[in-house]
Amino acid sequence: MSLIPHPFLAEYSIAHGLELFVVFGAAGLLMAVAGYKLFDKLTPGDLHAEIFERKNVAAAILAGSVIIGVSLILAAAMTS
Repeated sequence: MSLIPHPFLAEYSIAHGLELFVVFGAAGLLMAVAGYKLFDKLTPGDLHAEIFERKNVAAAILAGSVIIGVSLILAAAMTS
């Protein structure tokens, strides 16, 4: 490992990196929420009502699993 920065990366500033972090982070969050909403629309029943009104733990675990799955797919797509 070298302490000398790579010439390709030297042209980018920390501010540029932070801008990209915010943009890709916001895009990832919006797409993860959109994926959850799409899953909720495609499945029978109201997942949001099951979780918050009926306190259904199994539905909450399912929703969390969907968000994690969508986020993993988004992360793989954004890093390639």
